[in-house]
Amino acid sequence: MIVIGLTGSIGMGKSTTARLFAEEGAPVHDADATVHRLYAGEAAPLIEAAFPGTTRDGAVDRKELGTRVLGDRAALEKLEAIVHPLVRKAEAEFLARARAEGATAVVLDIPLLFETGRDGEMDAVVVVSAGEDEQRRRVMERPGMTEEAFRGILARQTPDAEKRARADVVIDASTGVEDARAQVRAALAKLAGG
Repeated sequence: MIVIGLTGSIGMGKSTTARLFAEEGAPVHDADATVHRLYAGEAAPLIEAAFPGTTRDGAVDRKELGTRVLGDRAALEKLEAIVHPLVRKAEAEFLARARAEGATAVVLDIPLLFETGRDGEMDAVVVVSAGEDEQRRRVMERPGMTEEAFRGILARQTPDAEKRARADVVIDASTGVEDARAQVRAALAKLAGG
């Protein structure tokens, strides 16, 4: 079973591409979705203990938690020490299930794949890119997005050009969903012989 790391900067089309991999039969583990589930379950009491007042009705209040950790490196590291092991556990369970079910390729959708140094753990890395202008257009259409917030997000992410240079496969998500689907099929054929 080949493990494909899927990543891409904000607004590049990574979520749509992950869905395309799933539609082509490759099981996909979404790290962000796992965090959302953990925030509503297993991680909530641990986060409340570390950051009192950040949960409501047994679930993490993401906005309140964000105000506590953004811009505070020590607080962010404390949060990551709680959440990352739980995400890795869920990921390991996903991989074991996929292997037991006979999957030939799986996708780990990890937004900060390069930033966390996880790219070296993958059999292959696929980067989704759409170009700067398309990225800016997509991101600025999001509710509540500001230029300042967009710049802040980009500052925390590995530059797109570097991601593309380090990728085994680049999916160009600027040319429409059907073209991206064809690129996903080609990537699976190249990487997993499927």
